[in-house]
Amino acid sequence: MPRPSDVLPSPYRPETGVLSHRLASLQGALDWSAAADVAAPWVHAVRRNPPPFWAMESLLKEYPISSAEGLALMRLAEALLRVPDAETAIALTADQLGRADFDGAADSTLARLSSTAIAMSKKFLPDAGNEPGLLSKLGARTVVAATLRAVQLLGRQFVLGQTIEEGMKEAASAKKAQRQLSFSFDMLGEGARTDEDALRYLASYQQAIAAIAREADASLHPSQNDGISIKLSALHPRYEDTQHERVLEELVPRVWPLCEAAAAANLNLTIDAEEVDRLELSLAVFEALAKRVAQKCPQWQGFGPALQAYQTRAVELIEHVTALARRHQLKFMCRLVKGAYWDAEIKRAQELGLAAYPVFTRKPHTDVSYLACARALLVASDAIFPQFATHNAGTIAAILQMASEERVPFELQRLHGMGEGIYREVLKHPHVGCRVYAPVGAHRDLLAYLVRRLLENGANSSFVHQLADESVGMDELLVSPMEQSQPDAPDAAWLPLPPCLYGESRPNSQGLDLAVAAHRQSLMDAHAMTAVNRVPEATIDEVRVACERAVRAFAGWNHTPVAERAATMRRAADAMQLQLPSLCALLVKEARKTWGDAVSEVREAIDFLRYYANDAERLMAPTSLPGPTGESNTLRLEGRGAWVCISPWNFPLAIFIGQVAAALATGNTVLAKPAEQTPAIALEAVKLLHAAGVPVGAVQLLHGPGETVGAALVAQPGIAGVVFTGSTQVARIIHRALAAKDGPIVPLIAETGGINAMLVDSTALPEQVADAVVQSAFRSAGQRCSALRLLCVHEAIADGVIEMIQGAAKELVVGNPADLATDLGPVIDDEAFTGIGAHLGRLHAQNRALLPPSRLSHAMPNLIAPQMFEVGAIADVKQEIFGPVLQVVRWSGDPMAVIGQINALGYGLTLGIQTRIDSRAQALAAAARVGNVYVNRNMIGAVVGVQPFGGEGLSGTGPKAGGPNYLMRFCAEQTLTINTTAAGGNVSLFTR
Repeated sequence: MPRPSDVLPSPYRPETGVLSHRLASLQGALDWSAAADVAAPWVHAVRRNPPPFWAMESLLKEYPISSAEGLALMRLAEALLRVPDAETAIALTADQLGRADFDGAADSTLARLSSTAIAMSKKFLPDAGNEPGLLSKLGARTVVAATLRAVQLLGRQFVLGQTIEEGMKEAASAKKAQRQLSFSFDMLGEGARTDEDALRYLASYQQAIAAIAREADASLHPSQNDGISIKLSALHPRYEDTQHERVLEELVPRVWPLCEAAAAANLNLTIDAEEVDRLELSLAVFEALAKRVAQKCPQWQGFGPALQAYQTRAVELIEHVTALARRHQLKFMCRLVKGAYWDAEIKRAQELGLAAYPVFTRKPHTDVSYLACARALLVASDAIFPQFATHNAGTIAAILQMASEERVPFELQRLHGMGEGIYREVLKHPHVGCRVYAPVGAHRDLLAYLVRRLLENGANSSFVHQLADESVGMDELLVSPMEQSQPDAPDAAWLPLPPCLYGESRPNSQGLDLAVAAHRQSLMDAHAMTAVNRVPEATIDEVRVACERAVRAFAGWNHTPVAERAATMRRAADAMQLQLPSLCALLVKEARKTWGDAVSEVREAIDFLRYYANDAERLMAPTSLPGPTGESNTLRLEGRGAWVCISPWNFPLAIFIGQVAAALATGNTVLAKPAEQTPAIALEAVKLLHAAGVPVGAVQLLHGPGETVGAALVAQPGIAGVVFTGSTQVARIIHRALAAKDGPIVPLIAETGGINAMLVDSTALPEQVADAVVQSAFRSAGQRCSALRLLCVHEAIADGVIEMIQGAAKELVVGNPADLATDLGPVIDDEAFTGIGAHLGRLHAQNRALLPPSRLSHAMPNLIAPQMFEVGAIADVKQEIFGPVLQVVRWSGDPMAVIGQINALGYGLTLGIQTRIDSRAQALAAAARVGNVYVNRNMIGAVVGVQPFGGEGLSGTGPKAGGPNYLMRFCAEQTLTINTTAAGGNVSLFTR
């Protein structure tokens, strides 16, 4: 089980309160105007003698990433090196260079020459979607080869060497020119997806430490030797908070030999920073290693973490690390950085619906936090040797000022390829040292790192970018961040908070972060108190009586003003929000949901209630239509009558509520039949609706088998409509039953499943593909309508991608969904287990298995481990398998032909596209007969009002749930035309 409590405060505190604390800590500790006076000559010197054109600072000036040109170059740098086939490389280069205008004027002569060269090269590249001729192909290959070389040169600005030996050779050369330099080598270890990845990164770190140690002097302090930075998520494939116990058991013994080797040579070994949701886990690993350091090599002072100042908990983190050092009588080397995952942290908080952001939302706030953190490190000199990583001249001058007052040793740090101009001036001070953070590794592996650094340092607001821009005056460049950061200012928070993501009219549902102990505890407490109560089945007579009641109740509910109905939906949403933990617990117990899936489902139900409340008010307001004088024409909508809502067991709350709320908000009454496996959660939802003010006759629950209760409901004579989510087979049965009835033609809204495919071309990032595939195919045990069933991967990269998916799938935890560490719970019941087993038997007999057979010893029944098979052709996949089963096809040639084969299957629910060729993604999406297309991400988790969900063909009738057209299907339309001149002339004409 994860730890019972956290050592740091909540990451989701109000930003203004934290900012006030940081500002208060700097009162009297820093004279910013004096620091700016020190920094100004450095800036003048850099502007008089700028870095060469090929240096990153100059490139970012000429092609800022906020421009189309800068973005095109960044996208090429990110992807081109890994593309193995020439045709795709040509398409990628044409796509990216074609999206920008390199004919425009540039500031420098070399920049103008490069822009001209790029513009001329574009003429040899094919237009998007057009087949090039032979001459064009030869020219295009030449352009791609030149572009490839340019990207490799760009990589050299960021990567010190492709091997540790090459990197150390470059470092030695740099140290001869500047004696105050030292280096911290980073082996470009991105997060491991498989244990094989982790072991490969481990070997890389071991080799690097051995090489650095050979050149080090163990008699010197670690600050005087080169060092290494290691990334814990590169050394374990499941470096996640939910895997807390496993990580401590497996990772600490893996990392400890690296620490021992670094200690023996007296090197600096830095544990690199990770995302916010891994911080508590990182601290647990760090403390376990620190205890070993205290026991085995207490004299070593080179061990320490990287600390991210943009986190709102950064100062408390420093206080915790300081206390840890003092408790174990150690001294840590701590690197202070701004932070590397800002956009990802913002998006995660928004997606999870958290109360606040875990990072500062404005650059001046982060700058203030950095200075407050610097002071906290400097005053803890008995426990901390501070390392300040920054390229900001004002920040550097402020640190020199505060360090001089405290009279403590420290070092500055910069990134290889960045800040060289400023540090050329700073290092004229004889007693200031600088460590260069130097990535080492193959250029094709630098992609995620490269993009992060470009985003950090290439933004218009960054100091590096503004330093090169002489139009930015000194007062603006060196303005005090304290003056820019007033907590009571109207724009103190730059972004709307996650609860306000959709504006004032529709609050975002609030979620939980399972990496926060207090959030987890609320779920555990609810689980202990929750029981799954038996729900009695309805009889056929009860179905008839309920239908008659719903028909009688329709007039009263339909005539209730839409604003009142909407307010009722919002009250139900608010009540559901308050009961989120208990509803999650019921989903875990009855529907066998994992905790993450349960939280997401309750939030989706809340979002449905609020979205349809808003949309009903919008849609059902009378609309005046233009017409001839003397006449008024009004279009108005009302409910149709009593609707039957038949929902599935895989989303027994969200889809149930979505159907019911749509019908109720538009003035209809509802006869709700939940899946026979999950009636208890549906009953709780109906109770919430009744408590919120929905009349008992307006929504009634009728539990029972589809063959009896469901069929009887559909057959009732008073039914005005049916909304169904489930299998295509059952949808057809309902459709035929409705068509055979006498009386009015009854509408059917059906959302069914699909053979959902993902197309992966050779520009795709394998790690991103593996993440998307594992989430889309195996999350929720594959029991989602949107789940990935068919992976179509380009033959040039298929072996590597398949191997990565295999390794990642093997790391998934299959077991009791009540355990936070579980990734896949059981399939819903014995019937589903048996049916999937039959499919697996057929697949094992006919195709090559890519994962071992599902043989689990867990006591919980109906568990199925992830399964994957390679099949010969897309057409061989005949049927949806509703479980954790993925079929894989290799493709080559034209990707549009692959889309044609997917369309020929007849289903059309979800499609994934993984490519870095933007025009290709747009063209493939346009050709796909599919309801929801997802590019470069997973294919599941459609958000209400953001990704309206529903398919076509064998996958459903539409309209899309959670979208602006859904409620129309529940409504009857009436046009009211009044002759306003019946009693006389048109008075309005006389007044003109």
